[in-house]
Amino acid sequence: MSDWTAFILAVLGLLATPGPTNTLMAASGAQRGVRGSLHLLAGELGGYAIAITVWIEIVGAVATKEPMVAVVAKLVAVAFLYWSAIKLWRNAGQTDLGQRGITLSRVFVTTLLNPKALVFAFAIFPAVGFVERLAYDAVFAVLVVMTAVGWMVLGALAQRGSAGLLTSARVEQITAVALVAFATVLAVSVLQTFN
Repeated sequence: MSDWTAFILAVLGLLATPGPTNTLMAASGAQRGVRGSLHLLAGELGGYAIAITVWIEIVGAVATKEPMVAVVAKLVAVAFLYWSAIKLWRNAGQTDLGQRGITLSRVFVTTLLNPKALVFAFAIFPAVGFVERLAYDAVFAVLVVMTAVGWMVLGALAQRGSAGLLTSARVEQITAVALVAFATVLAVSVLQTFN
């Protein structure tokens, strides 16, 4: 993806989906409020920066010699998105936001191991050199902060019981549908490479 609008929408679409890091951000927002959770942003930014860079630079280097590696990586990303959608739909509303021990290091490691990094690296970030990618990295970092703060706010609102109709189950079901749509678009684009 090289178009900025498509890049931003794809990043926001995937970042907004519930997952391990977002669950921690929401739980922290519920426990400590937004201001008390802001320090966790460093863990999420660092985890994504390292994971995405490793995927792009190491796996991407192999893909330049063997183009099917990139196709397989994208298909793995598609499978992950479909699996995530099914898991979200089935478990909607069952997440316990009352987790304890939400630390900077826990957020960092959780994000470092988050499979979303694979999707970002091979399905969303453009295939450009390291220096050319820095502008995308900067925009990505801003979007990470915006989304993480959004999850903190959601957690704080849920804790206060003022979320109204926006229950966690509904958010997760809407997210599952969005994941299926994104995965389908990505799958079609991968299949078109064979034409």
